[in-house]
Amino acid sequence: MKTRSVKYFFLFLSLFGHIAKADNIKNTGVPYVQNYPKSIYLSGNQNWSIAKDSKGIMYFGNAQGLLTFDGKYWQQRQMPNRQIIRAVAADTKDLIYAGGFGEFGYWSVKNRKLTYTSLINLIPKKDRPSDEIWKIYVDGTRVIFQSFSTIYIYQHNKISVVKAPGTFLFLHHAGNRFLVEVLNKGLFELKGNSLTALSHKTPVNPSDVLSVLPYKNNTLLIGTSKDGLFIYDGLAFTPFKTAADSFLKTYHLNNGSRIGDKYYAFGTILNGLIIIDQDGNIIQQINKSGGLQNNTILSLFTDDAQSLWTGLDNGIDRVELNSPLYFYLDKAGQFGTVYSSLIYKNNIYLGTNQGLFYSPWNHGNGNRMNTFDFRLIPNSQGQVWDLSIIDDELICGHNEGAFKVTGNQIEKISDINGGWTIKRLNNNPDYLIQGTYTGLVLFKKDGKGQWKFYTKIENFGEPSRYVEQDSRGNIWVSHAYKGLYKLTLSPDFKRVIKNHYYDGRNGLRDSYNINIFMLEDKMVFSSESGFQLYDEISNRFSLYNELNKGLGTFASSNKIIPAGPKKYWFINHGKMGLINFAEPGKINIDTNRFSILDGRMVQYYENISKISDQMYLISVDDGFVIYNDAVNETKNKFKLPAVLIRKVEDVTDTYRTITENGNSGTEVEIPYSRNNIRISFTLPYYRQAKTKFQYYLEGYSGQWSDWTPATQKDFTNLSWGSYKFLVRAKIDEQSVTDTAAFEFTILPPFYATKWAYAFYVLLFAVLAILAKKQYERKLKKDRATIEARLQKEKEAYLKTKAEATEKRIIKLQAEKLQAELNSKNRELANSAMSLVYKNELLQKLSQEILKAKGSDGKKLPGDQLRKIQKVIDEGMNDERDWNLFEASFNEAHESFFKKLKANHPDLVPNDLKLCAYLHMNMSSKEMASLLNISLRGVEIRRYRLRKKLDVPHDKNLVEFFMEL
Repeated sequence: MKTRSVKYFFLFLSLFGHIAKADNIKNTGVPYVQNYPKSIYLSGNQNWSIAKDSKGIMYFGNAQGLLTFDGKYWQQRQMPNRQIIRAVAADTKDLIYAGGFGEFGYWSVKNRKLTYTSLINLIPKKDRPSDEIWKIYVDGTRVIFQSFSTIYIYQHNKISVVKAPGTFLFLHHAGNRFLVEVLNKGLFELKGNSLTALSHKTPVNPSDVLSVLPYKNNTLLIGTSKDGLFIYDGLAFTPFKTAADSFLKTYHLNNGSRIGDKYYAFGTILNGLIIIDQDGNIIQQINKSGGLQNNTILSLFTDDAQSLWTGLDNGIDRVELNSPLYFYLDKAGQFGTVYSSLIYKNNIYLGTNQGLFYSPWNHGNGNRMNTFDFRLIPNSQGQVWDLSIIDDELICGHNEGAFKVTGNQIEKISDINGGWTIKRLNNNPDYLIQGTYTGLVLFKKDGKGQWKFYTKIENFGEPSRYVEQDSRGNIWVSHAYKGLYKLTLSPDFKRVIKNHYYDGRNGLRDSYNINIFMLEDKMVFSSESGFQLYDEISNRFSLYNELNKGLGTFASSNKIIPAGPKKYWFINHGKMGLINFAEPGKINIDTNRFSILDGRMVQYYENISKISDQMYLISVDDGFVIYNDAVNETKNKFKLPAVLIRKVEDVTDTYRTITENGNSGTEVEIPYSRNNIRISFTLPYYRQAKTKFQYYLEGYSGQWSDWTPATQKDFTNLSWGSYKFLVRAKIDEQSVTDTAAFEFTILPPFYATKWAYAFYVLLFAVLAILAKKQYERKLKKDRATIEARLQKEKEAYLKTKAEATEKRIIKLQAEKLQAELNSKNRELANSAMSLVYKNELLQKLSQEILKAKGSDGKKLPGDQLRKIQKVIDEGMNDERDWNLFEASFNEAHESFFKKLKANHPDLVPNDLKLCAYLHMNMSSKEMASLLNISLRGVEIRRYRLRKKLDVPHDKNLVEFFMEL
């Protein structure tokens, strides 16, 4: 028994299906599979169970705990003892129930965090689980937990225990019924708190039941590990023979999920999953080669958007069942890189770098799955560039020429290598023109109406990547690498008679990779700078501004492929869009649904062929994709989920979580010192789409933000007060969700709280009293200060008045002294002039005596003259005159001789006399008279005195003494 329990411990988990009306699941190709590897969600390999709450958050029972995913953020939480979570379920209140080895309970938001609460303490010790909890189901107000030995029913905060009459396998939920297999005893139904064996009249009693799902007419569809499917109608178990029997028995069915009301998905241990309809027809088979990460399906879950979630032995995958894109990918590398693809006469053809492959196309075979078996057509090895159907003939442009394709056979119709493109001549539909490595080739119908090689056009041998004919019959050729050619053919189309080459000199914005296309009856030329038009009159190219403006980023597309009336595929270097010109004056661009194909087409050899009015075959580098334009997107039928405000963080200095769930509704208060926050948000919308967000913070912002793909926003230095963060999402530039809100409060700083205001009032009263006292003291002090100032000003006034009086006295004294000095100077001058006059008189007398004669008429005797002359000389040299002059001079200029002697001690008395006379500005004649010397003597003395005093030559002696 223990061995068997361990066996199922490793292998199995099944989940009840989500019942919703489903779109038809396509049976050609494989729907889009989105992989979530361990490297993305950063948790354990194995994912044992899956659930989804009312907000749209996904929960996974993972080998390392509870794994959550909201469309953007993955989070992991651990059980108390780090148990593996084998089962998980969500109720309508968003309580997340989980179970592992010897433990079960629920997760709920407490204190703004998702917190685990154990329910084990509600169970008597003797009944507590000692094995794994494998299943959890929410049934109204009760929650059912199942292990291999016991069923626990949690209701109204109490737990009831239901023991097995043996060993349980797995409990299943089908509609409103709960069924569980007791090993070796068959299926039992849980009714209330008791088990009742299912009655049946036939000996058939399925074992190893791993899936029980609601089936039509109130019956049950039962899936077993190795015995296939059974239908139970309440009376008997009947084997349900389907095309999937062999698959399910061989690869070991492990779990099941109902998809809508007419499809069933079954996961296996060994080969992925299979989807059947109510009649047992295989609709889809998806395994690792079809896009799954792993072939072991541990859990299945169908959500309300008709996505099938798979918990794998290594990873998580989401299968988008109602996607408009279905894939066929060559994971094994059977046919290499696909350059072209096309459906012709119930065959699908793939032109690759290895040759031409084909497989039957059974798209119209009802509900049966359309499988492919591609095989290489004999003798088609080599690169296949182009597949075209013209007049119901399939022509293959090949590296080695052109071939006609019939079924699985090819027939060469041209030896000219490298058939890149082939088109019918507009002005002569009996001819086909093909662009090749070495120029242009013409084909013409023979007598049987079959296309045959006609001629290689002469006088032109350039690589011809694209070929178009204009309304004048000219052939435009796009060189494989550089430039354009406009060719005029001879009347028999056999040779080129005019060849005009165009490049940047003719207005082309680029010279390289210029491609030619017909768009709404206009010939347009692609370039990196946008589409251009050719003007016949000016023979120049100009930008097609009207088109380029409407196309936006697709203005630089390198390829245009017709998709139907007014519709075209535009390929912009790996990114594709469906452009619709049906609405006059408006260009509708659809790119979002094709974003998963970005970069997957072979650059410069992109190929899309039309299957029907609403189906297209898209070549990708490792296979093909079928696009069904008729698919009604689930997003248009289901209400979009609400935006979730997730983690709110404090990012002031260190990162700290404020709340893990901004939608919890609890009041959030943030200290003012931590007023820098980050708000994360997401939309739990899991289908492939371009999601953008717009947010607005009431109390902070003035308007809504621009739409942005960012899922978090930082707000810094928030002022204190109440805020309301609003956010909404937009899907594919079309549908807009309702607005989600998160309210929070930035608490006021300590100086703006109520206590602070009370303190301010008290402080104000105290300060008022202190201010009054201080004012009184200041008033008293100011009075004393004013009195002291007045006294000081009075004293200053008196002092100023006294100083003014003293100055007047000094001035009067100075004036008196100056008057006395002037008087003395006058006296000195008069004295000096008297001396001069005396000396002049004596000199004149001396001269007259020399002329005097006696009575006898003769000159006086010499002795008499000498005596008289001696008396005169003594009068002229009388020192008393000088002493008197010196005394008077010193009275007027008392410091003159002192300064002069101090500075020039080598001056003799005669020098001092000369200095005094010079100071008085006497003339040389006057000085000669006073000194009793000649004028020449005066000059000599002046010269000698200048040298003694070291007076510069340019300095006047009189000025020198005046300045002394």
